[in-house]
Amino acid sequence: MLDIRQLQYFVAVAEEEHVGRAAERLHISQSPLSRQIAQLEEKLGLTLFERSQQRIRLTRDGRTFLAETQAFLMHAKRLEAMAKRLGRGDDGGLCVGYVEHAMHAGVLPAGLRTLRAARPAVHVALYSLHTSEQLEGLRQRSLDIALVCEPPPADDPDLEAARVLSDPLILALPEAHPLCALEEITPADLSGQDWIAVRHQETGLAHDNFMAACARAGFTPKIQMEASEPITALGLVAAGLGVAMVQQGLRHQAPPGVVLRELPWFTYRTPLWAAWHRINLRPLVSTFRETLLELATPQ
Repeated sequence: MLDIRQLQYFVAVAEEEHVGRAAERLHISQSPLSRQIAQLEEKLGLTLFERSQQRIRLTRDGRTFLAETQAFLMHAKRLEAMAKRLGRGDDGGLCVGYVEHAMHAGVLPAGLRTLRAARPAVHVALYSLHTSEQLEGLRQRSLDIALVCEPPPADDPDLEAARVLSDPLILALPEAHPLCALEEITPADLSGQDWIAVRHQETGLAHDNFMAACARAGFTPKIQMEASEPITALGLVAAGLGVAMVQQGLRHQAPPGVVLRELPWFTYRTPLWAAWHRINLRPLVSTFRETLLELATPQ
């Protein structure tokens, strides 16, 4: 059986890449710390670190073991916190992962507001994570519910998902742009404009789908700049650096200097999915899942 204390020591040394600094962080001396790491390696039959006089680095196997260890320790903390809440008579609390769009579009706040009205004492921990990290969190059982850009595969043996939002895109223009004066903006009007694209770091699929939708609508964006977040794109639009399309849920977060226009003929939508583990859903988790699904917009 692995010793949790040794795992915590291992993570500290791996993150600091220096036994002395890790020892200071852990408030122990270097010699016992080195001994504990050596004992862990012996127990595992695995070399976790490459050692030199200057520094200590993870081996390839060590990097793999570190990722699993961090997930295990996170889950252990969650179990401890849940046990304490259960001991106080609480429902065990919720751990919810989300992408920023779930917050901007109002899906997560609305779900939490409904939950709080019914169960005001429930403790909720929120984690802003990429989709891939959230799905792994569900598998590791460190998350109860995930709000993600892309669902797990339909044949996933562990996870299930349902779409909770299909958000239209709206056109963001600098307030001095000539298109602001038009009563109706057509695809031809968008050809040749300088565009600011939103390309999320976690996946290129959404960007590819957006470009394909533009082509079907009859124009091809001339992309001059790229932003990793829609809020950043809106700031660039306000500076007069181009036009962009952002989710309708961001309408109230546009900065001064930005004019937003709806394009009824542009059919592309930004999806948001709720995902969860198939097995052993606690009543509180099931309740929050059903709350999110009831709030889902028609597809």
